[in-house]
Amino acid sequence: MKIYNTMSRQKEEFKPLEPNKIKLYSCGPTVYDYFHIGNARTFMFFDMLWRYFEFSGYEVIYVQNITDIDDKIIAKSLEAGVTFGEIADRYSRAFLEDSARLGLRKPTHQPRATEVMPEIIALIDALVQRGYAYETGGDVYFRQQALPEYGSLSGKKVDEQKTGARVEENSAKEHPADFTLWKKSKAGEPIWDSPWGLGRPGWHSECVVMSQKYLGETFDIHGGGVDLVFPHHENELAQAKAITGKPLANYWMHSGFLNIEGEKMSKSLKNFFTARDILDQYDAEVIRFFFLSKHYRSPIDFNRELIEESGRALRNIYQVLRAMDYQNYLDAEPQHLDEGVVARFKEAMDDDFNTAKAIALFFELNTLIKASQDKDEKRKYADTIVHLGKALGFFQDLAKHLSTDHDQLSTALIELVISYRQQARADKNWALSDKYRDDLKALGVALKDTPGGCQWSIET
Repeated sequence: MKIYNTMSRQKEEFKPLEPNKIKLYSCGPTVYDYFHIGNARTFMFFDMLWRYFEFSGYEVIYVQNITDIDDKIIAKSLEAGVTFGEIADRYSRAFLEDSARLGLRKPTHQPRATEVMPEIIALIDALVQRGYAYETGGDVYFRQQALPEYGSLSGKKVDEQKTGARVEENSAKEHPADFTLWKKSKAGEPIWDSPWGLGRPGWHSECVVMSQKYLGETFDIHGGGVDLVFPHHENELAQAKAITGKPLANYWMHSGFLNIEGEKMSKSLKNFFTARDILDQYDAEVIRFFFLSKHYRSPIDFNRELIEESGRALRNIYQVLRAMDYQNYLDAEPQHLDEGVVARFKEAMDDDFNTAKAIALFFELNTLIKASQDKDEKRKYADTIVHLGKALGFFQDLAKHLSTDHDQLSTALIELVISYRQQARADKNWALSDKYRDDLKALGVALKDTPGGCQWSIET
């Protein structure tokens, strides 16, 4: 297995610290609002990563944090006139609800920053005692120039950082690039007692503590969205390196950017979508298929046409499985698998998790099922699709999708719309007749008018 390591900027052979065991950490949400569809891509990728490692025989400890104290949470609470805890609790619940709707498994550990405050304060104090941090006016900053290795993850060196978008101007700092570890609380803000007075932690210290608490000083994989490489992950690594002299993680993995219809997602452009918005419009499995049809490190363009293509692809798979009565095999173990396809699937996935190439095998197997006249052969190909699909997080509710009741209802509804179209044609209302036809086509139902009446089929 090879993994692209952000640290080395190349693919490396994956060697876990312990045989057959993987310790994995990915950054979770800052709970001041509903998480957006770009976050969903990252969360879904690491959920898939966890599943595939287990499919490959590893025992996985997966930790994903919840940041429940942060400037954005405080700003939202002041705006709403409620406590920061109420905002954090409200959106933590929403995050867990929407994660479940997306088909994401609950991590092995899901700590919150406020639960580890004593450990965060202890970390910052140790950095001060060792000369890597300094206090001024109740605030504590990390002294970047004290760590020669700073910038090893992102490639951004201390001397290259100037005041700007990600380097705040602050005359109290020794260097503009020094980042905040502890903030003196202002009136109305949450407070914790510390050696530097009442205040609260900076974001970058929280994840160091939460990851090391459950995974140890150095663990296998740390990851998140590519936007976290700098400053967040670089600053996490710096603190860990200053305290232990060891890397925080051996491999750093980052998922690519997500654009909306070719543009960066932005509230000002009115193209900002939360996962909750999208889940109200599309099935979670369709969203997963859409995301995993592209390599995780590649940027992806979120547009309706591509999502609907993913929906049609999934419907085609389910249609073929229903046609061969696969629902009769749901309670049985797979009898045989196409070992050649399984090997190609593993080859694709073990090459830096090339899900796009892996998913292409589903189409190949689907075609083989339709072409075969042999019942046992059909079963082998179908078992292979389901077996490999589950490794990526698909087919979580296979029985529902293959239900004959569900199929009968769908058929009845399609035929009802066709009857309305037939009446419109009889009334010579061609515009309405065309609208019924076009609406069905948009749902993947093709109509064909014949001398014997209207025939319909699911487009493949």
